[in-house]
Amino acid sequence: MNDGQQDRTGRAPGTWRRIAECAAPFRSRLIGFFFLVLLESALIVLPALLTQRIVDEGVLRHDKSRIIELVVLLIVLATVAVGVTLLERRLAVVIGEGMTLSLRQRSFAHVQHMPVSFFTRVPTGSLVTRLDSDVLSAQRAFTTTASTLLSNLVAVVAVAITLIFMSWQITLLTAVLVPACLLPTRVLNKRVRKLNQRQLTENAALASFMTERFSGQGAVLTKLYGRPETEAKHFECRGRRLRDAGIRLTVNNALLALTVSWLATVGTAAVYLAGGFLAVDGGITVGTLMAMVTLMARLYGPITSLSQARAEVTAAVVSFERIFEVLDLVPDVHDSPTAVALPPEAASITFENVRFRHHVSPGSSLASIDEETPHRGQERDILRGIDLHVEPGSTIAVVGPSGAGKSTLVNLVCRLYDPVSGTVRIGQHDLRSVTQESLRDAIGVVAQDSHFFHDTLRVNLTYALPDASDEACERACREAMVWDTVQRLPEGLDTVVGDGGHHLSGGERQRLAIARLLLKNPRIVVLDEATAHLDSESETKVQQALARALQGRTALLVAHRLSTVRGADRIVVLQDGGVAESGSHEELLAADGLYASLYRAQFGDRVAGTGRTVGVTA
Repeated sequence: MNDGQQDRTGRAPGTWRRIAECAAPFRSRLIGFFFLVLLESALIVLPALLTQRIVDEGVLRHDKSRIIELVVLLIVLATVAVGVTLLERRLAVVIGEGMTLSLRQRSFAHVQHMPVSFFTRVPTGSLVTRLDSDVLSAQRAFTTTASTLLSNLVAVVAVAITLIFMSWQITLLTAVLVPACLLPTRVLNKRVRKLNQRQLTENAALASFMTERFSGQGAVLTKLYGRPETEAKHFECRGRRLRDAGIRLTVNNALLALTVSWLATVGTAAVYLAGGFLAVDGGITVGTLMAMVTLMARLYGPITSLSQARAEVTAAVVSFERIFEVLDLVPDVHDSPTAVALPPEAASITFENVRFRHHVSPGSSLASIDEETPHRGQERDILRGIDLHVEPGSTIAVVGPSGAGKSTLVNLVCRLYDPVSGTVRIGQHDLRSVTQESLRDAIGVVAQDSHFFHDTLRVNLTYALPDASDEACERACREAMVWDTVQRLPEGLDTVVGDGGHHLSGGERQRLAIARLLLKNPRIVVLDEATAHLDSESETKVQQALARALQGRTALLVAHRLSTVRGADRIVVLQDGGVAESGSHEELLAADGLYASLYRAQFGDRVAGTGRTVGVTA
C-alpha cells in the first residue's frame, strides 16, 4: 500500500468496512457476546453500593443480622458475575477461533492461486507470518480489544453516574484529572503504531530466516557450505532488531500505563482528602466515602485501559491491513470469465510467436515485504518469437545451453506463467481460454527435483488423484519399476517419506514421481531434466520407467544430457531464447550446428550411433 492509497490516518480506505465484513458471519454471536459484556460491566457498581450499606446499615449500627444479609447478597452477586463472565469468555473463544479459521482459509486459498514467480519473490517465513501471527492479532481485535473497549466504556459511564448521585462535588473534583489521563495517548499513539508495525516486520524477517535454514534443502546447504558462527551472527543481528523493536514498544506502552496509573493514585488521594472532610462535617457517610473510593479504583482502571485502547485498536488494524494485503493480491495467471474446460481429445501443443520475460504486475506483489529481485528494471526476453508444434502422441525433445529458455518453455505449457505475447495452444485452444483445473488434469510433470511432502507415500502418490485405490497405486508403482522399493519400506505405502522425500534416494524419488504421473494418467507429459542428478544405475531404471510412461502420450522432454533425447521424434535446439535448429538426432549431427557442438562437448569423438539411448526409444 503506497501513500496514495492511504488516508490521513495512514490506513487504506475501506479498512473498517472490510473488518465489519469479516465479523458479519458471527453477527448473532457477537450481539450475545456484547450483551454479556454490557451486563458484566453494569454489575461493577453493585458491590460498592452493597459495601456502603454494610458499613452504614450494619457496622456503624452494630446490626449483625443486616451484615449477614448484605454479605450473602454480595456472595450471590459475585456468583452471578462469575457465571456471566464464563459465558462471555466462551462466546469470545468461539467467535475468535471461528474468525481465525475463516481468515486463514481465505488467505491460504487465495495465496494458492498466485503464480510461481510470487513464491520466488516473497520470503516463505514472512508469508507464513501473515497467516499465523497477524491472523491471531486480528482475532484479538474482537475477542479482547473490542470487548475490553465496550466494557470499559460502560463501566466508566455506570461508575460516573453512581458517583454523581453520591457526591457531585467529589465527582467534579476527580473529573478534572480525566483529560490528563487521555492526553498521553495523543502523544504516544503515533509512535506505538510505528513500533508495532516494525515489530511485525522484524518478526516476519526472523521467521523467514529460520524457515530457509530449517527446511530440508536449506539445512543441507548450511551443513555443507555454511559457517555456524556466521549463521549465528546473522540470526543474532535479526534477533537484536526484533528485541530492540519489542523493548521500545513495551517501554512506550509501559510509560503510558504508568502515567495514567499515577494519575489514578492522585485521583484516589483527592477522594480521600475531599471525602474525608465531607464525612467529618457530616456531608456524606463513612459508607459512602468507602464506596466512592472503591468506585474510583474501578473508574481509573477502565480509564487507564481506554487511554491505551487507541494504540491497541491501531495494532489490530495494522494486522487486518496486512491480511487484506494478501487477500488483495491479483494473480498474474488466472481463469478468464469465459474460460471453458479443455476437451479430452486435445493433445497437440503449439507455440505461435511466443515471447516471454519475467515481470511483476503491481497487484501481484506484497509491497510491505516483496523484495527487489535482480531482474527488475533490467528485464530481458527469455523467449523470443518461439514457433513450435508437437503432434499428438509424439515426443519432442528440447535441448540447448544453460539459460536458453528450456524450462521456461515447458512452464508455459503448464501455464505456470503466461507469455508476454504470442499464444500457447493445446489442441486448438489458447491456454488462457481454458480453465486451469482442466489443464492440470491433462498434463503430468516429472521435474529434476520431484518434491514430496512430509507425509505418507500414499498421500504423495495420490496427491492428484486422492480417491485412488491401493490396487491402482500398486499398478502404477509396478509400471514405474519401484514397487519392490515400496515393499521394502517399513510401513509400505503408509511410510512417512520425510521432508522433500529425504528418506528416499534420488532414483527412488524420481521413479515414485513417475508412478504418481502414471496414476494421474495424463495425456500430455512434461519431463524437465528428469534424470539430471542421477547416477548411471538409477538413470537406467528411471529411463526404463519413463519409456513406459511416454507410450501413447504427447511428450515434451527437456534435457541437458543429449544421450536421453536421441530417440525423440524431433529435437529442438534453443539458443538465446530462440529456436536455433530442429530435426532428428542424425539430421542435427549431419548439419554440424549447435547440437553437434553440444554433442561433441559431451561425448568427444564417439560415434553418434553408439551412445546410450534413454528416456525415449529409438
